[in-house]
Amino acid sequence: MQRLTGVQRLLLSSLIFGLFFGAGNLIFPVQLGRAAGAASPLATLGFLITAVGLPVAALVAAALSGSRSVADVVAPVSRRYSIGFTVLLYLTIGPAFAIPRTATVSFEVGVRPLLPAASARLGLLLFTVVFFGITGFVAMRPTRLLDSIGRYLTPTFLVLLAALVVGALVMPMSSELAEPTGAYASAPLTTGFLDGYSTMDALAGLAFAIVVVEALHRLGVQERGRVAAEIARAGLLGGIGIAVVYVSLVYVGATSVGAVPEADNGGVVLAAVSRHLFGVPGLMLIAGIVTVACLKTAIGLIVACSEMFVTLTGGRVGYRAWALGFTTVSAVVANAGLETLIAYSVPVLMLLYPLAIVAIAMGIASRWVGHKPYIHRGVTGLTGVAALFDLVKALPEPFASRPWARVLVDFAASWLPGYNIGFGWLVPAVVGLVLGALLERFGRPQLSR
Repeated sequence: MQRLTGVQRLLLSSLIFGLFFGAGNLIFPVQLGRAAGAASPLATLGFLITAVGLPVAALVAAALSGSRSVADVVAPVSRRYSIGFTVLLYLTIGPAFAIPRTATVSFEVGVRPLLPAASARLGLLLFTVVFFGITGFVAMRPTRLLDSIGRYLTPTFLVLLAALVVGALVMPMSSELAEPTGAYASAPLTTGFLDGYSTMDALAGLAFAIVVVEALHRLGVQERGRVAAEIARAGLLGGIGIAVVYVSLVYVGATSVGAVPEADNGGVVLAAVSRHLFGVPGLMLIAGIVTVACLKTAIGLIVACSEMFVTLTGGRVGYRAWALGFTTVSAVVANAGLETLIAYSVPVLMLLYPLAIVAIAMGIASRWVGHKPYIHRGVTGLTGVAALFDLVKALPEPFASRPWARVLVDFAASWLPGYNIGFGWLVPAVVGLVLGALLERFGRPQLSR
């Protein structure tokens, strides 16, 4: 039975770290620290559950269930659902939101502070051309992904980030943490949990499973149980690394209140902190940190999306065509700007994340629930219906103030336990599990696929 060497396992851990740690992973912990203040420990715990625990669990779930793709993980629900969910998930973590965000975060943090305001839009356009030119070039060579990310980009990123964090520790910006604001004042744990959605890493975990499994196969590990075990070990090590970085970034954000001005997003705060600590060279430092982090995530996402769509189309459209198409579309969408991307991604995430969580849970429990359709359909169906109400609640203006949106939100708040804190899907998921189990036990008429 093939086992990885220590060096190979470390490389795989570095690959997992590099694939997950990108744009949102840098800006959202900083935002959390500023908003949570004195409540940061509880808020960080909630954030780590969704931003570290779920992504690693997604990789393990795919390996344990013998799945080669997202479509395989959710296939027990139905073939049509598996295709629809897969397409929506990959578009979300692909050219619609996550890939463009890697470029906009890099620009906002690393380049925009150096430009006059009047040149911002032109600067973004030119930056996206260069950024996605590099991304597309590397993504065209997926067999070299382990070397490109595991050996070079991730270590470079960690060295640069360590310089910023050490600077914040040696030269603390504040000795006292501010009082928590907004939802963090009343519910820091659940608010941190929900803010972890914005990293999109649980969704990416389902998508990256194929990349990580293929990397293991190239290293000679083929047997399902051994693949799952190696992913769990490497994922644990990579997850610990990600958690350490998150805690450091939360600290940077929490201690920055008063030292740097208010900003619309964590990327601007991160740039201001770096400049506050190191002056103009600090802007160069943060530009390097963010660009390297976002490049490696963009590369991984384009590879994962392209390989999946090759599978979905039965190979009728080749890998290079998909990679080129996703790279081009992402470059165009990125020019909408960071704030627009964040605003419109949140409602989609409020729908997809509950569905992803139950898919991960079903994958991990595959040994017991297997491919029993009633259980999978019960859990997924009721979770999806409840999550639609979360989507409506998270809609940006002008949609949020429409009468139909207010009616739906009021209805859900009255009838779904936990809806006001973002967990309105949890009770329906449990009900769906119980109903599905009862139907599996006492009656199984023919189901259409």
